Amino acid sequence: MDTNVDNLKRLIESIKTLNLWGRIFGWSRIKSLLIDAVSDMQKILTNNENLQNRCVYVEQQNIDLIKDLGMAKEELIKSQATIDKLTLSAHENMTENTSLKTDLSSANTKISNNNEKVNALSSDNRLLAQKNEQLTSDIKRLSENEATKTQSISGLTNRKSELEIELAEIKVELHNAKIELGEVKGQNTKLVKDDEFRKLEHSKSMEALQKIHNQISEERNKEVEERNNKELTRLMELKETWSKHEENSKNIIKSICQKHTIQYLEKVPFKGEPDNTLVICDEHIIFDAKSPGGDDLKNFPNYLKDQAEKAKKYAKQDTVKSDVFFVVPSNTLEYLNVFVYRHGDHNVYIISVDALEPVILGLKKIEDYEFAEQLSPEDRENICRILGRFAHLSKRRIQVDSFFAKQFIELAYKCEIDLPTDILESVIEFEKADKLNPPQEKRTKAIPIGELEKESKNIKQEAEGRGIIIEDVNISDRLNELPLYKNLSE
Repeated sequence: MDTNVDNLKRLIESIKTLNLWGRIFGWSRIKSLLIDAVSDMQKILTNNENLQNRCVYVEQQNIDLIKDLGMAKEELIKSQATIDKLTLSAHENMTENTSLKTDLSSANTKISNNNEKVNALSSDNRLLAQKNEQLTSDIKRLSENEATKTQSISGLTNRKSELEIELAEIKVELHNAKIELGEVKGQNTKLVKDDEFRKLEHSKSMEALQKIHNQISEERNKEVEERNNKELTRLMELKETWSKHEENSKNIIKSICQKHTIQYLEKVPFKGEPDNTLVICDEHIIFDAKSPGGDDLKNFPNYLKDQAEKAKKYAKQDTVKSDVFFVVPSNTLEYLNVFVYRHGDHNVYIISVDALEPVILGLKKIEDYEFAEQLSPEDRENICRILGRFAHLSKRRIQVDSFFAKQFIELAYKCEIDLPTDILESVIEFEKADKLNPPQEKRTKAIPIGELEKESKNIKQEAEGRGIIIEDVNISDRLNELPLYKNLSE
């Protein structure tokens, strides 16, 4: 961005030092400085507009990025909550499955013990059956010897009754054991079914979790792919814009020339083949279109610098203006730091396509200044009078401000020297606490003369209300007594 306003400064300095002889014989120099100053003012306005557009664009990008970041954070929080919930459910299922396995192992152990007990009871039953058969055979054998062994039979009968009672008790215990075994088997079957159901639920939960994870991964990959596609599309559009930049610039310049009746040359009468050549005030002005050759814009400034040096081949021609303009795409301006390349015999200005019309119109304005001699003597006298008045007022204001600045500095030194130490320290503290902010200047807002007059009247009324009498005539007379220029003898 070109912020060089040396021409405008030179115009102001020339106006400050302009005397009567300068008004009469130095008008051509003032005219040349006015032309350069108008160009500087146009550059300032163009740079301001570009900066405003850039700020709006950056703010919009920032808003879009904040919205995308907020949406991504919300989706991540929701996904993380779902994953935590499913993980907790899976952990609870695993804990319950472990408990069921423990209960099943305990039930199997109990069933095994009951089976062993049933086997023992069956063995005792077989043993009792064998004993019963033996007793029956003994009774038959003893029945032959009933008379001799009545006492033995009676004892054996009692023993048989006891064994029958024991057998009945064993049968009852066996029946109870079978019932308990059936209940345990039913409970075991139920636990196995519950365990299978929990395994199935756990499998479904894990599948759902995996599905959500895959969906999130797919969405992320899709989002990355969309961003990559957008970036590729943007790069392709940039390449297409850059490839058509020369033709587009040529069409725009032709349209501007046709609109404002400026001569455009298809074929130049000098050596070389510039992209676009205009004729203004019998001078050939060159507008060369320059665009990047690839995606990397880091080398573009070096390329422009090299081309600016080579533009000497045009500037050394007699009829070619020493100011050469390079037209670059608007989207490359942010990568450039230098917009003016100054060489010994020519200058190269870097401008965008959007700045073509104001630059060309500023160059065309030269034709108007070339015919300044056609103005009437009265008009030229009025112009000189106004410029002289501005120069005089500027110098007088600088002189008065310098006078009061000197007085204030002397007063400040006198305060530090003459005031007592404790009072001076208190004064310094109050000075640090005080703050004076003059009104902020805005370039886009004009300063109305009526508003300045109104503020001056208010200040004067407030001063008179406080007993301060402001006599403009006396003040003006005394200020006018101060010499503006020193005599040569001094």
